[in-house]
Order: sequence, then structure tokens, then C-alpha cells
Amino acid sequence: MQSAEFDPAGLARSLLRRSRQGALATLMAGSGDPYCSLVNVASQADGSPILLISRLALHTQNILRDSRVSLMLDERAEGDPLEQSRIMLAGRAEEAGGEDREILRRRYLNAHPSAQTFVDFNDFSFFGVRPSRAHLVAGFGRIVDLKPEQFLTDISDAEALLEAEQGVIDHMNADHRDAMNLFATKLLGAEAADWRCTGCDPDGLDMQAGTKVLRLDFPRRIVTPAALRQMLKEFAAQARAAASI
Repeated sequence: MQSAEFDPAGLARSLLRRSRQGALATLMAGSGDPYCSLVNVASQADGSPILLISRLALHTQNILRDSRVSLMLDERAEGDPLEQSRIMLAGRAEEAGGEDREILRRRYLNAHPSAQTFVDFNDFSFFGVRPSRAHLVAGFGRIVDLKPEQFLTDISDAEALLEAEQGVIDHMNADHRDAMNLFATKLLGAEAADWRCTGCDPDGLDMQAGTKVLRLDFPRRIVTPAALRQMLKEFAAQARAAASI
């Protein structure tokens, strides 16, 4: 029996949003032998992973022949890694084109701005990983298999929010860095740093400072820019109140 405090779906969503690197497993052409490599990742609006990979890389060549993949994401925290939470996603990696590519490009570069130097090289492509299942390990007795609908965010009614997302990110980073720092330090208990916004979706706000990544979950589902503005005002009031104590 799981404890009342253990929220497998919530932890899986958090790992998907906060992970910036992962171990990608593909299948070798011909032999079908497993091949594992380290990759950088970002997340789509629904939480599913984004990869930016070169066609010169063996894992990309494998995917183009057989799209089945596994991707392991973990806490990357100090201490024994086997005591940290991790999630293994199984699914298919699909190359993005057209409008989908532009969305993946934008979200990936928000999370990995250094990729700007090579993102438009001819051999690089964006792939979205479409999970079919997930295996979560969160410590002794906390091992759970999850279906996609349990850990991916429903974005079917959030078109207005997602269309406004980049404008929100740019505005927060240009005009409200002080608020971002308050969110990080007073609402999430992080150390003061140059925190910036990297994404938003119906479930929460993504923040990053260097290699440190935070996720600020919304207490209620947000699907419009107006509702997001109200939520950010509430967060700011809570953070300033905490700062004044």
C-alpha cells in the first residue's frame, strides 16, 4: 500500500518537466541490440520529451530505422543515485516538421539556450518522444507503472495559453526577474540566483538558473492568458508576504 503523501503521477510529471538530460536507449539496426546514449532533453507543453539530435549520431540512425525508444530521467541530485527518483519512458521518437518543429524548437531553446549555436545545422533535427507507458521508481516500495494519460498534461483546451506562452516568457524575463527570484526563493525554497522563466502550461511554470531547474505548480488548472496573469499576481503576493516575515 502506498502512503498518502506519495503521488506517483505528480512525481512523474515533475521529473518530465525538470529533467534536462537523460539516457536514451535505441535499437541497433540489423542486430536489434540495445544502444544507450546521453542526450539533452526539454519538454513539450504536455510534458512529453523533446530531443535535438544529429543524423550523424548512431542513436539518430537507429531511430530512423526503428522509432521505438526508452528514455530514463532521474533527479540528478547529490547522494546515492539509487535512492533518488527516476522514471523510464517507453514509446516512439517522431521527427517533427512544419509548425510542430517550430514549437519544439522554441521550447527546446528556452531550456537549452546554448543550443542556438548549432540548432540550424543541416544534420540536426527535432524529435518528440511519444510515451506509451512509464515505469517510476521513487524508493523502496514506491515502484509504479503509469499510463500516458496519468502523467501527461491535457492541453486540448489550452490553445490560447500556449499561443501566448512565448510572450509571457519574454515579459517575465524582461520585466519581472525580481518576481522570478521571489518565486524561487520564497515559494520553492531555492537559493537566490538569476532565475528566468523557460515555459508555462496548464499545470505550472518552469524556471531555470544555469543548470538548476525548478517547477512551480499551479494550485488550479490554467488555460487562458488572463487566468495566468491572475495566478502570477497571486504568486507574487504570496512571495512578497513571505519575504516580509
